[in-house]
Amino acid sequence: MATVKVKGVILSENNMGDYDKMLTMLTPNFGKISCVAKGARRPKSALLAGTQMFCFGEYMMYQGTSTYHINSCETIEIFYKLRTDLEKLKYAIHINKIVQDVTEENENCFNIMQLYLNALYTISETDKDLDLTISIFKLRLLCILGYTPRILSCTNCKEKDNLSYFSIKDNGFKCEACARQDKSSLQMSESTKNAIKYTITAPAKKLFSFNLINESLEEFKLICKIYFNEKLEKEYKLEEIF
Repeated sequence: MATVKVKGVILSENNMGDYDKMLTMLTPNFGKISCVAKGARRPKSALLAGTQMFCFGEYMMYQGTSTYHINSCETIEIFYKLRTDLEKLKYAIHINKIVQDVTEENENCFNIMQLYLNALYTISETDKDLDLTISIFKLRLLCILGYTPRILSCTNCKEKDNLSYFSIKDNGFKCEACARQDKSSLQMSESTKNAIKYTITAPAKKLFSFNLINESLEEFKLICKIYFNEKLEKEYKLEEIF
């Protein structure tokens, strides 16, 4: 069988048999796939490090009847700090669940995978506010999925000035006059508005480079949370690990 080389990140791992693992991997070109890693649980296995949850690596594999089979792997990043900090781990698991929900097999997942890896890096390797990181991740993911908010003008009257509200129902900014007629509109400060604009338009590598504090942070978190849950029709809660 033909062997392929693919970069991927491990979304989940489950024990199979005495020493094997069944993995769920996110790849840029094949989407979310199932992989068997033979002998990966043996203490001296060459696959041991590269088949752990959150590991990003380059994998040599071949396609079987229903799953892929990993022959070898080279780790690129294992996000070690996620395994030593329970608070960071909790947030990483939260976005992991979301990514698993919104990805499928045989679809182009490059942008989602890039966002996921950048978010994992930010959580693992920086001291950025974790709630802000999650909020940025959720809003940018919605843009990738086709729910980009309209930010250039009021979603109702097309007014370009005095846009101080975000409409959950109408997917974007609203002026004060139109917001009075929309119960789903949430008031936002200028800092919050700029944060939303930046999250939508920023280059992927610089996405998590801004900070918010106090009221603006709370506004941004609330808007992102409600908008995300509304568009995906599911409430994602940050649950305790244990």
